[in-house]
Amino acid sequence: MSSVHPDVQEVLISEEELAATVRSLGEQISRDYAGKNLLLVGILKGSVLFMSDLMRNISLDCNIDFMRVSSYGAGTSSSGKINIELDLRRSVKGYDVLIIEDILDSGNTLSLLKELLIQRGPESVKICTLLDKPERHMTDIKPDYIGKVIPNYFVIGYGLDYDEKYRNLPYVGILRPEVYE
Repeated sequence: MSSVHPDVQEVLISEEELAATVRSLGEQISRDYAGKNLLLVGILKGSVLFMSDLMRNISLDCNIDFMRVSSYGAGTSSSGKINIELDLRRSVKGYDVLIIEDILDSGNTLSLLKELLIQRGPESVKICTLLDKPERHMTDIKPDYIGKVIPNYFVIGYGLDYDEKYRNLPYVGILRPEVYE
């Protein structure tokens, strides 16, 4: 395993555990979407590593597209305001859309995105999140695929950031509070 970054209090999910989790999700999605027209919609920037690994574990043909939304800025909790900075470049009509997200925290962002995509007339819209923090949910949204349920820690690595740093760590770690306080 890689050395642990000095700003990481503790490794929450190792590289090996991430690989096994993503492999399992890919197998489940492959079974569930057999015979369907799958469109993976990655939510930038956090989902990039997860989505690229997940795609390699899906044994079906699938299309991909991306959206970028902001709700955090340089803070550690959702601002409650959603801004769509990059929209899809294609219509979702005729597709079974699977939103790929790094973490489900408040649920505000995903609630808005799911409703927006449903209004565009796809066959279906579901959500796959690597990490879920159920105690932080502020909406009744439920992901269809969950990699890991985690406690309410501020986590970084494997695409997750604090102020655009730490995304490239190969594990998910708990950020030391003194870094962001």
